[in-house]
Amino acid sequence: MDLKKTRYGLLGGSFDPVHLAHIELARAALQHLELDGVTLIPAGRPWQRGSLGASPTQRLEMLQLAVQDIPGLMVSALEIEREGPTYTIDTLRQLPSGKTYFWILGADQLENFCTWHEWQEIARRVALAVAARPGTILETPSALKALLEAQGKTLHVIPMPPMDLSATEIRRRLAAGENVDGMLPPAVAQYIQRYGLYRHPAA
Repeated sequence: MDLKKTRYGLLGGSFDPVHLAHIELARAALQHLELDGVTLIPAGRPWQRGSLGASPTQRLEMLQLAVQDIPGLMVSALEIEREGPTYTIDTLRQLPSGKTYFWILGADQLENFCTWHEWQEIARRVALAVAARPGTILETPSALKALLEAQGKTLHVIPMPPMDLSATEIRRRLAAGENVDGMLPPAVAQYIQRYGLYRHPAA
């Protein structure tokens, strides 16, 4: 990270696979929050999810393809390189100090934020920024709202038209041999086809 730059967005997730809504969220956050960069961080072993359809290395490579031509977007292998279950708080503890970090969420993630490991400490360490997701009401959990108010913090809302895309639906379509045009960055779609990913539903 450039020492002269101080405002960074962090977008974590399984990215199984990364799709256009992920990329648009990162770009919207970059612009609206006036960030110096947004880093997408694929989880190594997301503890709240079951089996993944692609390996950690494949998910990392798909992300790198997705952002390669987009200024301000980066990819970190931090969580993939770390052993054990992937906890966001451990990632934050590994980051350089002296920066302002914004953890970027979809409304669906905000809804269950208070189930995250050491969620109170996460909320203390970063600013939280959320975007709407189709079918999910943008509402701050009461426990999180109380904590933010006690800290004098606000929840940043990223203005972004809701995109009705999900990795679950994309995996289902790929397993069924259905069309996924307009859902994935072209380079990612080519990668999935080249390696025959998601031909069978994940367990």
